[in-house]
Parts: sequence; structure tokens; C-alpha cells
Amino acid sequence: MTNEAGMSSEAQELYPRITRRTLHEEVLERLRDMIIEGRLGPGQRINEGAVGAQLGVSRTPLREAIKTLASEGLVEIQPAKGAIVRKLSAGDLLQILEVLKTLEQLGGRMTCAQASDEAIAGIKAMHDEMMELYRTRNRLDYFKLNQAIHSAIVAASGNTVLVEMHGTLQARIKRLRFIGNEGPEKWAGAVAEHEEMTEALLKRDGEALAAVIGKHMDSTLVRVRDVL
Repeated sequence: MTNEAGMSSEAQELYPRITRRTLHEEVLERLRDMIIEGRLGPGQRINEGAVGAQLGVSRTPLREAIKTLASEGLVEIQPAKGAIVRKLSAGDLLQILEVLKTLEQLGGRMTCAQASDEAIAGIKAMHDEMMELYRTRNRLDYFKLNQAIHSAIVAASGNTVLVEMHGTLQARIKRLRFIGNEGPEKWAGAVAEHEEMTEALLKRDGEALAAVIGKHMDSTLVRVRDVL
């Protein structure tokens, strides 16, 4: 079935309409980026006045963004202290990665078995764009697309409960996964694993994809352990 522009429903999913972003969305992304890049470090209190002045916004949209980040697990709101950037221990990270690995392996197997060719082609296109960002060393945009690829593989499974659980846990460790790519060797290792993941996905080899996802998650823990 096609729409008035002659696009199929599959194409519409791959190329959604451009929408204007709200102030909340803009502030949320900027604040999230500050946490991911370490400009707001683990355990640091978010000074609403200073951060609001830096972003050029009032406290109302900033507080709304903080509430969203608290729901994602990136921020904790503590009595008498306000909003604190969440600090994870090595044990916290291990537990989250163990569950994420299981969820992504399940999602990968399901996607290989039942996802449309268009969905898989869309993930391959995202991978190619990510590789270009790697070549230009655009680390933050690379990271965002990297995380979007993990989400897309799970989303293509069609299991909404799986997608929701994965999204919740993935949001909590964005900063730690970002620093897992610090240094050329660590980054190159993560890229090589993504190449393997894409190859398995294109072959619809669910077991091979699950295996490399497992290796990728285990390697993530090793890459960030020294930082923790």
C-alpha cells in the first residue's frame, strides 16, 4: 500500500516525516549529552541555575528534562540535595549488562527469523552511516547511532515488551558505554564487533548474531572496568 506521495508503508517506517522538536526535547537531549560526555560527572549535583544559564532556558523546562532523565535512570532526585547524576558501581554495570545481553540476544534471534527485508536494510543503512562517523571520528554522533542500532535490532523483533525493557536498561548506562570507546584500540574493537553483528544480521543467522552480541557485551564490561 502506498500513500499520496507514492511511498510504501515500509518506506514510511524507514524514512519518517521530519517533525519540529519541542523545547523539552531540545533541553532533554542537551542535558543528556552533558551527562554522556562527562561534563556533568557521576555523583555531581545538577545546578539548575548554572545549567539553565548555560543552555539559555528557564528552570521550568530544565526541571521537566531532569524528571525525564530520572525516569531513564541517568539522574537521581534526592531530598535536600536535588538532582544528582547517577553513579554506577562495577556491580551495577555487570548486572545491567548481563540482562541487556540476554534481551539483545533474544531480540537478535527474533529479528533474524521474522523481520522484514526493509527493516534489516534500514539497520544496515544505519550501520553504514555509523561507519562514516567513525571514519571522521565524530564520537558523540557515532555513539548515538551505535545505540540506535542496538535499539533497532531489538525493535525489529516486533516484541513491544522486549523493546520497553531494553530501552529502560540501555538508558541507564549511556555514559559508561560512551566511555567504553575511549582510546583508538577500544573504539576499533567495538567497531569490529558491530561489523560482525551486521554481517550475521544480513545473513539472518540468529545464532551467529546472538554470539557476537554476547561477545560485544562482555567486551563492553572489560573496556569500562578500568574507568570504574
